[in-house]
Amino acid sequence: MKKVVKFGGSSLASAEQFKKVGAIIKADESRVFVVPSAPGKRFSDDTKVTDMLLHVYQTAADGKDITAEIEAIKARYDEIIEGLGLDFSLDKDFEEITNALKTEPEKDYAASRGEFLNGKIMAAYLGIQFIDSAEVIFFNDEGKLNTYKTEKTLAAKLAECGKAVIPGFYGLGKNGRVKTFSRGGSDVTGSIVAQAAKVDVYENWTDVSGVLITDPRIVTNPEPIKFITYRELRELSYMGASVLHEDAIFPVRQCGIPINLRNTNAPADEGTWIVESTAQRPPHVITGIAGKKNFCTVFISKAMMNSEIGFCRKVLQAFEENEIPVEHVPSGIDTMTIVVHEDDFMCKEQKVLSAINRLAAPDSIEIEAGLALIAVVGRGMKSASGTAGKLFNALAKSGINVKMIDQGSSELNIIVGIRNDDFESAIKAVYAEFVAE
Repeated sequence: MKKVVKFGGSSLASAEQFKKVGAIIKADESRVFVVPSAPGKRFSDDTKVTDMLLHVYQTAADGKDITAEIEAIKARYDEIIEGLGLDFSLDKDFEEITNALKTEPEKDYAASRGEFLNGKIMAAYLGIQFIDSAEVIFFNDEGKLNTYKTEKTLAAKLAECGKAVIPGFYGLGKNGRVKTFSRGGSDVTGSIVAQAAKVDVYENWTDVSGVLITDPRIVTNPEPIKFITYRELRELSYMGASVLHEDAIFPVRQCGIPINLRNTNAPADEGTWIVESTAQRPPHVITGIAGKKNFCTVFISKAMMNSEIGFCRKVLQAFEENEIPVEHVPSGIDTMTIVVHEDDFMCKEQKVLSAINRLAAPDSIEIEAGLALIAVVGRGMKSASGTAGKLFNALAKSGINVKMIDQGSSELNIIVGIRNDDFESAIKAVYAEFVAE
């Protein structure tokens, strides 16, 4: 068996955390490829190294002296090196970084150095090979991952070595310069390495013991999820659950590689398994609850709408013309509701209404803002009766009025629209009904 292990910034914020990570890797010989993030916060008021580097970039771009800021970052790494008792130095690397930023400051280059330097320390600490991601991960002209070239080059490189450290978050752009993924991109690197190496498991280590059923900021100590399918995770992530970088799911899903989310500070916890499919019965009818605030509904009515060919297309064209993404489209015989984000819609409201009237000639249009959407997701819903009834009963008992309902034919989720003010109360009510009953 072979595993890729990715460690987040909080797992590598200090020498103490490094030691925990080292113990985890050494405890399992199958953990052969390590993907580290840049050092995160050591305490609540601390600053992440990536944010420090981005500030250095801006200082350099403004033509100001960066010496003091570079020294502060170097001190962070020296503290880790000394705490690990390593006979190792990053002096030359910091000289190169300083010269590069003074000569021609580039934002992606600056942002990527946190992972690059942490990867070098990790390789020295473990006594294994360091592979610079800029040598094996490539982007195309559009700034998207060059999947074919990356997989071919990375697979060949990994086959040459038994174990290696490959820093997350960056690769090489088509212009020959360092290019980064979006924030959280180390998750993507781990997934790409797992795919290229054809490993059995992709372990993603953070500071929580897996995925929780709902937001712990709303519900106190929500239960963890032991098994969740990629489809369930996708639905929850779309509705605001912060679990993994979205692009990190597809490379491993394509290869059928499961993801195991684990806690660096509690390595004995099994964490959450993210899988393509499973026969494991969920402990509850639902798997998770997630939601987002600040949506707007555009309610359109027209007599005999259902018999007018092209009516829906004309309405959606009004949103397309104004470059507004549509979230949901629940409909009735003579009605159609378009759900959009307030931020996207409000500044173009009258243009959209004008376009709908011009293109579709509806009988009336009503707009309502200040809505929140809550998704109740679970593979167990398909075989359970009365799920929708329990959901609406829970909301009714808490005095929460449902403004919108949307359920797909897959029976994997139910989405309800409520007032923003009822958001937290609704999450608690649904959790109490399905989980804490």
